[in-house]
Amino acid sequence: MSLRGRPVEQSATLPDGRDAALRIGIAEDSYIARSEIETVTLELRIDGEPAAALATVLDLDQESEALQLAREIVAGLESGALEPTAGALEPLVDVLR
Repeated sequence: MSLRGRPVEQSATLPDGRDAALRIGIAEDSYIARSEIETVTLELRIDGEPAAALATVLDLDQESEALQLAREIVAGLESGALEPTAGALEPLVDVLR
């Protein structure tokens, strides 16, 4: 299995009480066949609304690394150390694991 078929999904509660949903996997794109998508993306939704979408340096087979990244982001969001913005998350998705 890979992140193509089984994305990493985590949830968090922000310090202000809002709900965050984090997903790391291939982007949903109705114009491109799933089998052709190679880019692993991070998507963050706050209370159901898109807050950030970023391409990562992860490969499709790096499931444990994606889980590590998700846990790191969730911990940062819940503690308030990370803002729920693309700018705050970008340095984390650009690190090789």
